[in-house]
Amino acid sequence: MADISYLKDKPIAVLGGGAVAKAVSADSALGGNKVRICDMEPFASKTLFGVEKQGVRFYGDQLNLYGFRREGQAKYDMVTTDVAAAVKGAGIIIVTTPALGHKPFFEKLIPCLEDGQIIHIIPDNFGSLILRRMMREAGCTKNVIIGGWSSSPYGSRVDIKGGVILPSIRVYYRAITLRGAALPNKDNDTFIASTEYIGAFGGIRNGEGPVPGNTVMDTGFSNVNPVLHCPGVILGVGVMENFGVVFGDDRSKFSIYSHAYCPSISRVQYQFYQEQCELAKAMGVGIQDYEKEHFFSRENLLGQEYMGKDYVIPFTEQDPIQFGTGPFTVQNRYITEDIPVGCHVYHELGKKFGVKTPVVDSMINLANVMAEQDFYKSGYTLDYLGIGHMNKEEMLKYLNEGVYTEKK
Repeated sequence: MADISYLKDKPIAVLGGGAVAKAVSADSALGGNKVRICDMEPFASKTLFGVEKQGVRFYGDQLNLYGFRREGQAKYDMVTTDVAAAVKGAGIIIVTTPALGHKPFFEKLIPCLEDGQIIHIIPDNFGSLILRRMMREAGCTKNVIIGGWSSSPYGSRVDIKGGVILPSIRVYYRAITLRGAALPNKDNDTFIASTEYIGAFGGIRNGEGPVPGNTVMDTGFSNVNPVLHCPGVILGVGVMENFGVVFGDDRSKFSIYSHAYCPSISRVQYQFYQEQCELAKAMGVGIQDYEKEHFFSRENLLGQEYMGKDYVIPFTEQDPIQFGTGPFTVQNRYITEDIPVGCHVYHELGKKFGVKTPVVDSMINLANVMAEQDFYKSGYTLDYLGIGHMNKEEMLKYLNEGVYTEKK
């Protein structure tokens, strides 16, 4: 493993201005890091409003098995819309945008990369593959480590009042473990070790610690968002669209976890996961291990991220911690990101490796109708990830060793 002690005295650059960006940046600043936060226009005027003057208020229940807690008013070393300024001299760069925001940030980031920097993509959502592809196309040979995580260290929501995004972030749970991997996997030890220098991983370090995945495809399969969100929204759409109307409840309290999940949806989610497992097996990569009973809980797999494997809320009970987390429409990242990024990549891998994915495909088909979009057309392809032309052996050599086979 490389010596990365130099990271101790270097600032952290957080790219993005949404819930994950505010939570990661604020928690890192409160944990002792020098933090720069950067979002780009046209979003920054809203997402970074008040942040330079006031910082970000970090608060909330922060539920987790080990009781780790940190809160306060976080102050930043820099608040900017200039990616080059944010990353200049930084040791760690954390990309926290939704998947569809990766490309515009990467375009600005690549010309500014410096040797020795370590890039964390939270969550990865195949961003590591895209960044490496874009670096090759740009002729960038900087000696950097790139990797990503299966999820965010938090369940968090930005405070919005009257349509105004406030400089505060509510964290309702903290992860006690996350699964991460570098591209190539030979950099994994250094990548995982670099979390020691990120304040946002304090709850994870004080919990069960980060878990190294078996390649970035492992973190792609281990991202619980597609398996949780897509069946939850699509099969629970009647509850979602009628909540606060027919049911008479406060619409702002709706959550797929609290109000839509049920044993029948859990059966679909478990079968969805089985298809992911078959894909991982066919490719020769890893995936986070779950037992069938883990799916039959009010919070399904999510609860394990912050409360461990024994955490079960029966379907006969309420789940107040998730109240208000939505979504409130199918035009939400639970569909508009998790279908074209997660589900469509699984669909493409199924075709390539001869694995049938009927449940995954059904999610795409229904989402196309419900959201009135063609996610087969707009979804991530294996060519977009830079691996579509490779056979299994070539792909594994790239994922593990970084040896890239060019398209003939």
